[in-house]
Amino acid sequence: MKCMLIKYASEITLKGLNRRSFEDALVRNVRSSIGGHAVIKRESGRLFVNDYSDEMVEKAAKVFGVISVTVAEIVEKDIEMIGRAAVEQLKSQTGHKTFKVETKRGDKRFPLGSMEVSAKVGGVILRELPELKVDVHKPEIVVNVEIREQAYVFTGERKGVGGMPYKSSGKGILLLSGGIDSPVAGFTMAKRGLELISVYYHSHPYTSERAKEKVVELAKILTQYTGFMRLYVVPFTEIQMAIIENCREDELTIIMRRFMMKVAEVIAEKEGAMCLVTGESLGQVASQTLESIFVTNSELAMPVFRPLIGMDKIDIIDISRRIGTYDTSILPYEDCCTVFVPKHPKTRPRLSEIKRSEEVLPAEQLIRNAVLGAEILNFKL
Repeated sequence: MKCMLIKYASEITLKGLNRRSFEDALVRNVRSSIGGHAVIKRESGRLFVNDYSDEMVEKAAKVFGVISVTVAEIVEKDIEMIGRAAVEQLKSQTGHKTFKVETKRGDKRFPLGSMEVSAKVGGVILRELPELKVDVHKPEIVVNVEIREQAYVFTGERKGVGGMPYKSSGKGILLLSGGIDSPVAGFTMAKRGLELISVYYHSHPYTSERAKEKVVELAKILTQYTGFMRLYVVPFTEIQMAIIENCREDELTIIMRRFMMKVAEVIAEKEGAMCLVTGESLGQVASQTLESIFVTNSELAMPVFRPLIGMDKIDIIDISRRIGTYDTSILPYEDCCTVFVPKHPKTRPRLSEIKRSEEVLPAEQLIRNAVLGAEILNFKL
């Protein structure tokens, strides 16, 4: 018999009295991801699933909290049977000349220690496959043995994304643009268990439908990790034109950002979210200087998380490639942030000056119209 063996983050097992709720969330997320009616059993940092396929392994590896996934052979706790299972595993993966056996003994009643099990199983392998040699330092393949209620034998593991179970740390609003940074910021916070509701600002007719489709695709990619994603497509043209017609050009970007935050905060209150998430990185562009961030935050009632604030662009790009958003993010369709960029934006705005400029704008009406006009899209894995 075989099963899917899922290892989950040690951080979850250290949650004390709250551990059960985090494990329950992880099990729900795994079941939702892999689908079907699989039986999932949990035991000391492991989930054992009685069903498996390559597709299920791939999906389970994208569940936050999972650190690795593999398909393991289930055998009785007998050295010869464990050894034969190991031999079959090695026969199915040809081309290796050296190996190593690693054992974890979860069942402390088992009479042999971990090193003894590894030595004896290695002996069976050498007897049956004399062409192989043991290399404990740099083996070409590792045979893993876990002794629990039963014995599990496997080679190779699909690395998971790690982190905390999704929806275990509250709910937030992600300001999702079509760029590289914001999807990475969303992924980073979702990895810490934050449930995401995404908000995209669309400036029709100045931004094309392809720009909107690009953001929709980014939301769908993130859904591969979160299982579900709600996306608000907020009409932003009225706000932008009011700013352009009534405010100084060099203040356009910072005032636009302040309105984005205020709209997102209203949506957060509607959705029961308690924070905003952006992809800002300190000093990357004019709206991301310390002064600009201070002015942007000044009138918000909820915290703004900027998980990329200290990262450089190369690090952010590396993550975007790894999670699968990069190729979509670089598609050449402009969003509302790039269409109306002033020639010389203020990099050190003063709050008093910005507030004075905003006084001529019907802020409450503009924000209300934007929220009421939003298109709501839901995506499910």
